[in-house]
This record gives sequence, C-alpha cells and structure tokens, in this order.
Amino acid sequence: MIIRIMGEGQFRLDEATLQRVNALDNAGVAAVESDDEDAFHVAFEEMLDIIRNEGKHLGDEELETSDVIVPPADTSFAEAAAEFTGDGLIPD
Repeated sequence: MIIRIMGEGQFRLDEATLQRVNALDNAGVAAVESDDEDAFHVAFEEMLDIIRNEGKHLGDEELETSDVIVPPADTSFAEAAAEFTGDGLIPD
C-alpha cells in the first residue's frame, strides 16, 4: 500500500507494517471520540514514525497514486477530529 504523509512524500508499506499503522489509526479514532488529546498525539506520532522508518520512501521519480493520505505531523487535535472518524484513515 502507498501512503502519503502530506508535505513529506510517499511511502510503500508491507502488509505487516500496514496492520500496525492501522491499529494506531484506530487508536487515534478512539482518542478523538473520547476527547483525549494526549492519547491522540501519542498514537499519531507513533503512526508517523512507523510509516517514515519502516516504509520504503518513494522518490519524486516514483510518483504513484496514494492509497491513503495522512495529515501532516503538525495536525492539531481540532483538525484531527475531522479526519479520524469512523474507520479512520485506513479502512479496516
């Protein structure tokens, strides 16, 4: 799966990494739903770290259609409330 972090580029994730990212995505949704800003930021930052460090960064010459677009690292909790709903960014 190809995931784009807005402002940072695209990353290709294998299935095992995607499952871990999806679990953190679901934790972010739960944190937003329970109005727990601290828990949201912990889950979101870990999700971004896994994508960056375990995904294969695609260079500019490898531009592909992104399957998922993740908001930038500086996303506020208020902005997250609009993104992290239902199934989250990554459908289950």
